[in-house]
Amino acid sequence: MRTGELMDLAWRPVEDGGEGTRAVLGLAGPPGAGKSTLARALVDGLRRRHGADAAAYVPLDGFHLSGAQLERLGLSSRKGSPPTFDVHGYAALLRRLASRPAHDVYVPDFDRALDEPVAARHVVAPGVRLVVTEGNYLACDLPGWREAREWIDEVWYVDADAAERRRRLLERQLAGGRTEEEARAWVEGNDMPNAGVVEAARDSAWVKRVFHWSGHD
Repeated sequence: MRTGELMDLAWRPVEDGGEGTRAVLGLAGPPGAGKSTLARALVDGLRRRHGADAAAYVPLDGFHLSGAQLERLGLSSRKGSPPTFDVHGYAALLRRLASRPAHDVYVPDFDRALDEPVAARHVVAPGVRLVVTEGNYLACDLPGWREAREWIDEVWYVDADAAERRRRLLERQLAGGRTEEEARAWVEGNDMPNAGVVEAARDSAWVKRVFHWSGHD
């Protein structure tokens, strides 16, 4: 699907809700499918169409547990799997955003250079009409993720060919400083098993649409 068409579909709940409505769109899908790139493209495009407060970006990646917490829990080798996120904190943030408070809401992100979450990189202003959030597990029927989904109006599943996802994930790991051998081992031993968890939720009843994004157009 093309970006312009997806922008039209993303904005529809806002229009249907009328003045004062804030909608939350969730983009689920396996690692490397292009969720974060699409989310930013949607937000940027909708701001150009409807004004600076039209949409805001809220990544799940800001709720990665820190390296110290992963080490404490013995999960360093499973980084990116469901238990390595503060899903309850994420659900609480979505609840705040859905209630549309009369103040700025600050949103964390993940810094790939630091390989750590960072606080308050994004902000959602009171006037924002559409929140676009994205993360691997938004469609999964797992504890915590169900609660987060209560605050999401629509869940879309962004898919991509497995070979293309592997290529992107390998590039990501190489850019992060791993050797080619280390990068391949991480992708096959961690990212692709995580993708299997996500793919099991692809056809869930709460997923409104499934598509391959054609990229910037």
